[in-house]
Amino acid sequence: MSTTAPLLQIVDLRVGFRAGKQILTAVDGASLTIYPGQTIAIVGESGSGKSTLAHAVIGLLPGNGTVQGGEILFDGQDIAHARKDAIMALRGSSIGLVPQDPMSNLNPLWRVGTQIKEALVANGVAKGAAADKRVVELLEEAGLPDAERRARQYPHEFSGGMRQRALIAMGLAARPKLLIADEPTSALDVTVQKQILDHLDELTDTLGVAVMLITHDLGLAAERADHLVVMYRGKIVESGPAREILQNPEHPYTKRLVSKAPSLASQRLSSVQARAEVREQAVQTAAEIAEEIAHSDAELGEGREDIIVVEHLTKVFSLRGARPWQKVDFAAVDDVSFRLRRGTTTAIVGESGSGKSTVARMVLDLLPPTSGDVVFDGKNLRDLTSTAERLRLRRQMQPVFQNPYASLDPLYSIYQSIEEPLRTHDVGTKKERETKVRDLLDKVSLPTTVMSRYPGELSGGQRQRVAIARALALDPEVVICDEAVSALDVLVQAQILELLNDLQAELGLSYLFITHDLAVVRQIADDVLVMQDGKVVEAASVSEVFDNPRELYTRRLLDAIPGASIELGA
Repeated sequence: MSTTAPLLQIVDLRVGFRAGKQILTAVDGASLTIYPGQTIAIVGESGSGKSTLAHAVIGLLPGNGTVQGGEILFDGQDIAHARKDAIMALRGSSIGLVPQDPMSNLNPLWRVGTQIKEALVANGVAKGAAADKRVVELLEEAGLPDAERRARQYPHEFSGGMRQRALIAMGLAARPKLLIADEPTSALDVTVQKQILDHLDELTDTLGVAVMLITHDLGLAAERADHLVVMYRGKIVESGPAREILQNPEHPYTKRLVSKAPSLASQRLSSVQARAEVREQAVQTAAEIAEEIAHSDAELGEGREDIIVVEHLTKVFSLRGARPWQKVDFAAVDDVSFRLRRGTTTAIVGESGSGKSTVARMVLDLLPPTSGDVVFDGKNLRDLTSTAERLRLRRQMQPVFQNPYASLDPLYSIYQSIEEPLRTHDVGTKKERETKVRDLLDKVSLPTTVMSRYPGELSGGQRQRVAIARALALDPEVVICDEAVSALDVLVQAQILELLNDLQAELGLSYLFITHDLAVVRQIADDVLVMQDGKVVEAASVSEVFDNPRELYTRRLLDAIPGASIELGA
């Protein structure tokens, strides 16, 4: 790494956004330096200013955002106040970008190859047949097999990891000197994430490209970056060698980030004993209830130790074959069996396409199984024939979905969102429902003042709390969390996990937790099912899976947890 001529110098940068007559400061006096071939990571929670800083460098601030002061020196040239055409000349050719969400950053109407070709033509790298040939080479570089065929496909025909590789190919198409990677793998499985980042490291090392990595994952930052920059409320609060900062954080905010990061905290089991005691009490209570019921005339099925029993569950989809008239059977879930003990959490983990979300949908009775049984508290879901029976099941099992931005109706106030299930199931009077909503908001640690607000006025963490409150409205026995924290920042993720833990202890809830993040599993789960290609390849307690994984696939998932091998300071 050269120490003589910095590639990028940011000096006392201030960025603000106009809101009416006010200017809201998003970046406040930030300074940092990147040398050729160096990788630096900028970490912080949502709203810390890290993405705004990156967008200021590449000249992609929104219309109401402006650089209020300071300098951005790229190759010695101040681009903070440069003309628009000068910035556009740098964009792509000298400064590349890999954005966060590949699906919203690829045009669904254009073939993937066409979009990469556009980047080549726009930057004067190649055109015509030469550009077509270069597209295939770039996709091969990005690790996509059968690149010529892939170039002719559309984004919806790619998996999340493949789309991200296509964006990396696009970002590096013109061989820029600096690549800005803004949360490039946050939506990907840990194994796919590792493959993408390994490949990005190889490419940038070979090409000598400097990388500005924007992430909220401290473990990932420590593994991938030479230098770490921590941002909080628009300011850089700590900066230095990545591992040194993680092992000896000085600023209170950095200390909090390190202590809450699941990938780093996965080795710390301070809450496990307390949680185990709560589960033991819940199971003991369930056993006592079951014994009482066995000697009474109460309805058969209530109080069992196993609240959900899944036996030989299979789901086969009929897909279109190579020719339009051909059909191919695809087993998304193949002979899956497990039990969810009352008052405990069972996590189902695996890569995208492993079948874990399909299992969740069948347990929720949102998708009929091809074969096999789901038994809820002694009642087989196949035997539920009437609408009334299914409504009763809906009251007892509730979901919390992955994306808090998509799971709440933007036209419903927070009060309406939480009250809707109560109204649908005709629970209570209007006044009683309002009292219930207030109680639920209190349970999820939100002030009642949010009742009149709308989802667009809340943060991601606040929206997920509202989604949890809505799931609890009907006093369910089981909550199925489908990637419920994967879209959240480290600190917000930790808050939601602690909230779920507390609610389980208080209300005796049972959780089925669908996730691709094994670091989170250790914090929340008691039992783990590891799925691969529709099958359960390993099933055991959390401690067994983490301490003595039997399967190579499980070990690969564990090895892919970013930062898990990093030893932290006391």
